[in-house]
Amino acid sequence: MVKRAALLLPLLGLSACNSADADLTAATPTCPPLAAASYAWIPGATFTMGANAALPEEGPPRTVTLPGFWIATHEVTNADYAAFVTATGYVTVAERAPPAPADAPPDMRRPGSAVFTVPTAADPRWWTWVPGAQWRNPSGPASTVTDKDREPAVQIAHADALAYARWAGKALPSEAQWELAARSGGASDREPIAADGTPLANHYQGAFPARDLGLDGFTGRAPVGCFPADSNGVHDLIGNVWEWTAS
Repeated sequence: MVKRAALLLPLLGLSACNSADADLTAATPTCPPLAAASYAWIPGATFTMGANAALPEEGPPRTVTLPGFWIATHEVTNADYAAFVTATGYVTVAERAPPAPADAPPDMRRPGSAVFTVPTAADPRWWTWVPGAQWRNPSGPASTVTDKDREPAVQIAHADALAYARWAGKALPSEAQWELAARSGGASDREPIAADGTPLANHYQGAFPARDLGLDGFTGRAPVGCFPADSNGVHDLIGNVWEWTAS
């Protein structure tokens, strides 16, 4: 969603995993202190957007020219989003009654959101509609963001991201701006791993989506800014959670 707002806020979208409270395979790393909200300057450039696409929707390659812009150095945290909600009384899309068609199952007539689940032989789905899932309860009513102020805000719809950005006096980056920031900062277009095999971001290690080995210390969301920033000084453009863009 607004993770960042030109000034650009990337806002966070759906959670990429619902196992944030699961036992970890590796020891949870100690994250460095999170710097106060700041922005990194991304110089203008002409670049090939959508190059080396791994998925059809990431292409086709096309030449894009952008002027320079500022982008936030880290995702919007639960604490950030809570401040917005407290100040405005905003109610997110996941907290509102869904516009369900007449033949919708009972659960989909109740406020909620999609939660990522590890598929099994009995239930091969990756995503499940969970009534009560929203930014305060990312995996459903039994989950909570209490004591997780530094984790990225999730279960945020595009409208929720735009509302936060307007309140913050910022904007969401376009997809082209986001990609230029990632490419110019040296972000890997595959799994980001150091020469010694150390994960450089919070991403799946294992057979996606069946098993995340948690070798980076997390089998769910990681606190914002826990992994090293890229060469532009921006954290988590790769890994952790999906982010909204303006486009």
